[in-house]
Amino acid sequence: MSKGSTKTVRVAIAGVTGYTGETLLRILERHPGVELVGVSSESRAGEKLSQIVPWLPARLDQPVVHAADLYDRGLDAVFLCLPHGESAARAKAFVERGVRVIDLSADFRLPDRELYEEWYRVTHPAPELLSEAVYGLPEFYRDQVRQAGLVANPGCYPTSVLLPLLPLLQEGLVAEDGVIVDAKSGLSGAGKKLRERMHFVEANDNFSPYSPGRTHRHVPEMETYLTQAAGRPVRLTFVPHLVPMDRGILSTIYVRLARGSADDVVKTWQATYADEPFVRVLEDALPETKWVTGTNLCLLAARPAGPGQAVLFSAIDNLVKGASGQAVQNFNLMFGFNEGTAL
Repeated sequence: MSKGSTKTVRVAIAGVTGYTGETLLRILERHPGVELVGVSSESRAGEKLSQIVPWLPARLDQPVVHAADLYDRGLDAVFLCLPHGESAARAKAFVERGVRVIDLSADFRLPDRELYEEWYRVTHPAPELLSEAVYGLPEFYRDQVRQAGLVANPGCYPTSVLLPLLPLLQEGLVAEDGVIVDAKSGLSGAGKKLRERMHFVEANDNFSPYSPGRTHRHVPEMETYLTQAAGRPVRLTFVPHLVPMDRGILSTIYVRLARGSADDVVKTWQATYADEPFVRVLEDALPETKWVTGTNLCLLAARPAGPGQAVLFSAIDNLVKGASGQAVQNFNLMFGFNEGTAL
């Protein structure tokens, strides 16, 4: 698509009432090439979208429908903000109709069906599509995303871990064993589904780890793509924490250096991300979540940590670069818009 093109892409959001769905609305509302022709929610179908999202501009207001009601609306693209298991079945129906899909669930992030079923404990509804799905981390899979009919949008924690580690493993700068990720996330990363630990009284003025070691579902996603980059198996120790803030992820990553120093880490990042619009390497400061709130940025920094060791820092907004912003970044690539449009 040429600069200044007036082409409009017909788009729908399935699962519009979650945090990622609402964040998508905010981004797409300012996208000059998008016509929003449908939104769905299984729990709120039949209501007007403005009843659920009061800030919505009047021109975007429309009835909320069931996801199946979006199938035959002449869509060019659909964003799926649905639970794992449910999302793959919807994706299959859209793909069969020639609709290009950006899936924000975990259903197509793992190319190995058995690995997916082991970690997510559901039978994959559309395993035949796994070989077609492209992992939507644009900084490393940009060309594949442009041609994709089905994009698996990365998880939020994996985005914050892969962006710092992938180029270092590709260059053989860090050892593939002994990688420790200590990550903190705001509460919106857990979604809107009510759980006891998400109650205000439980979460406020509290700081708590969960799913430590090798028990979090994002572990196989991170290891799959790190292993591909390294050309040999990479195993992580991953400990996520809940922080009493709305949004944001800060990942602190401890690595052994196979060669070089923390300065070489920074130089490798600078070379890798020199032309990337959404990755910035800090030299004189350490990333903070408030610096990325509401943006599609990932901020990186590195510091020495004794002989042969380094500490890496990565900050993103889990709802933007960790979810909906990255989804729009992928959408822009798929439909020929400037990659940063609306971001």
